[in-house]
Amino acid sequence: MIKRFIVICITIISSSVFAQQGTGSPYSFYGIGSLKFKGTVENRSMGGMSVYLDSIHLNLSNPASYAGKNLESSNYRGESRPIKFSVAGTTSTSTLKSASEKGNASSTIFDYIALSVPVGKFGFGFGLMPYTAVGYKLDDINNEALLVNRFNGEGGINRVFTGIGYQINDKLSVGLDVNYNFGNIQNTAIEVAYTDEGDIVQYQTRQFNRSDLNGLNFNFGVAYKTMITNKLELSATATFTPESRLNSDNVRSFSTVTLDTDYEVIGVSNTIDSDLEAQGRDKTKLTLPSKFTFGVGIGQPKSWFVGTEYTFQSTSDFSNPIFPVNSATYENSSEISLGGFYIPKYNAFSGYFNRVVYRAGLKYENTGMVIKREPINEFGISFGLGLPVGSRNLFSNANFGFEIGRRGTREKNLILENFVNFNVSLSLNSRWFEQKKYY
Repeated sequence: MIKRFIVICITIISSSVFAQQGTGSPYSFYGIGSLKFKGTVENRSMGGMSVYLDSIHLNLSNPASYAGKNLESSNYRGESRPIKFSVAGTTSTSTLKSASEKGNASSTIFDYIALSVPVGKFGFGFGLMPYTAVGYKLDDINNEALLVNRFNGEGGINRVFTGIGYQINDKLSVGLDVNYNFGNIQNTAIEVAYTDEGDIVQYQTRQFNRSDLNGLNFNFGVAYKTMITNKLELSATATFTPESRLNSDNVRSFSTVTLDTDYEVIGVSNTIDSDLEAQGRDKTKLTLPSKFTFGVGIGQPKSWFVGTEYTFQSTSDFSNPIFPVNSATYENSSEISLGGFYIPKYNAFSGYFNRVVYRAGLKYENTGMVIKREPINEFGISFGLGLPVGSRNLFSNANFGFEIGRRGTREKNLILENFVNFNVSLSLNSRWFEQKKYY
């Protein structure tokens, strides 16, 4: 039954990789899209807090976790830590409200697939995840209730990473992730013209932009754990991502199009490619800002934990010279999260729900976007369950998370998003090279 459940979950998540619309948020119009990776399902179920590190769950926010502190040897029959594998996906639904309009959006997206391999005091991590996503359809309506501009966008940035962690001693570990970012962002804008009588003219102008992006960035991490009493353990973590730049290969074209009564394109003619090379914009650099995160928490090992985390990002340094947006500016962003978990009795021989992990958290984020002089903020509350599956000695689990929140504002005819996210992941532990024993 467990094997069948695992196969079904992996099939569902994998299918979303090839047939996903990463986001339906109108705010993905700005910058390089909406940030999609916000930690593992376990982290997101605790308000996004990633302070807690252990030997049975991947923590993709801090590379020091690859060499995380061992659990007692009795948990693994006196053997070394297992190889950790995790795969996850998210389904989101949103209600979008402006001062005068209301709509809905939904998306399903693959979150990550990752592997961590321990080798002595070292640990290695590998994985793939979508980093940002673009997916919007925006209409600009004038005072006469006529459509004057229509904007569409799709694409996003994916990330392949490899990392290494090292256990300096029983209390301190450090790590480094190397990320290769790649993808493309496509934007289309149609300016709708009318006759003096208010009818749509026969031919309209469409502008198409595409940027193919690639580049490296790095993430450094440190984690510290120590027992402060016989039962209580203190945890502290920090990560730093330096500023980096992505290479952007850009193309732009203008086409003459015809529209139907729903303003959908039904014909394309007379496409002209813009000479971006002559303007020095065919190859540009896109700046990704630096980020610093610090967290601290306290708890009783394998029983409960509560912590908080603060993230600061120099978003004011973001730049994208090929797609400037006059109505949007950027200020430095910040996020604070609070969360934790509770396990009634992790090694209970009876009562399945005694071994379930119960998680909860909340977060508040200033995204750094300022549109029409209005800051775009986000607030969310999350809950989650970690359900044990498979062997008790390896502590594999299926994780489910539920998040509700809001983003944006209705001031100055901007859009307020009320969203619901449902996350699912499999966190599997195994030994690939276990020596057979005979008695």
